[in-house]
Amino acid sequence: MPNLALFDFDGTITSKDTFTAFVHFAMGPARLLLGKIVLSPLIVGYKAGLVSGAAIRTSVSRFGFAGRRESALREAGLAFGREVLPQVVRPAMLERIRWHQAEGDRIVVVSASLDVYLEAWCREHGLELVCTELEFRGGRSTGGYRRGDCSGERKLQRIRERYDLAHYPEIYAYGDTREDLPMLAVARHKFYRGRPVTARELEDASDHHAHQH
Repeated sequence: MPNLALFDFDGTITSKDTFTAFVHFAMGPARLLLGKIVLSPLIVGYKAGLVSGAAIRTSVSRFGFAGRRESALREAGLAFGREVLPQVVRPAMLERIRWHQAEGDRIVVVSASLDVYLEAWCREHGLELVCTELEFRGGRSTGGYRRGDCSGERKLQRIRERYDLAHYPEIYAYGDTREDLPMLAVARHKFYRGRPVTARELEDASDHHAHQH
C-alpha cells in the first residue's frame, strides 16, 4: 500500500503567494487599480490580522472574476502556469515530490489557490489536486467558488471526502501557515516551513498564530 503525501502549494511548494500573482496576471491594469481602491479596507484589515486569508481571497475573486468568460480565465491560467509558476517553484520541494514519486507514494496538492492554473501544473507533474474551484455558469464566472475556499478545516474535510486516511501506512504533510495546521495534524510526518516538526511544536505554532490575531 502506498503512503500519502499532502502538499500545500503557496509558500510551501512555491516561494510566493501565487493567488495574488494570478489576480494581477489575469486582470487588466484599470480593473486592478480599481480593485486596490475598492478592496483597500479589506487589504488593510488582512495585513493587521483582522481579516482572514479566506475572506480576502473570496472578495478578490468576486471583484476580479465575476462575469469573466470561462475560456479567457482558463487560458490565463494555462499561460500563468507556463510563464510564472516555473519561476517561483522551490527546487528543493520539487526534489521532495520526486522522492515521494520514487517511493511510489500517492501525492496530493491541497491548496486554497485556484483550479484554473493548478490543474495543468499538477497534471504536468503527475500529482493529484484538491483546491479552490472557480464557479462558472453559462460560460462565465460567477465570481464565487464551487465548494468554498479550500483552507483551514475545509482542507482536511476535502481530503477526508476523497481519501480514506486509515488506508495509508504513513501520511506526510507539508505546510507553511495556520491554514495548513488541521492538515498537518493528521500526518505522522509533519513538515512546517521546510522542516520536520512534532505534534507539540505544531500546537505551539497554532498557539503563536492565535496570539498574533
